[in-house]
Amino acid sequence: MISATMHGRLPTVADLRRAGRISSHEIVAAIDLFMRDSTAGPYRFASGYSLDIAALVASSISPAEVANRAGPQEKTFRTAVAAIVMAAHPTPP
Repeated sequence: MISATMHGRLPTVADLRRAGRISSHEIVAAIDLFMRDSTAGPYRFASGYSLDIAALVASSISPAEVANRAGPQEKTFRTAVAAIVMAAHPTPP
């Protein structure tokens, strides 16, 4: 059982990772897909949970940061996206 749901809140991606419901490989794949195509739409994990990374990024990172992500900033941008994803509450199956 996921402890977050026992406390009455939706689990985060990090909670689901710790519980084994979403794998690290899936999280990396979701971020990779967003980095290649930010218009790809919500990512569906094998467990049935889904997450719209583009919407999360749009509400968390300024458009100027997104526009300037090429070059050395790309790694920083990816790290920011990963932090956003891990703290997000995906849509349950």
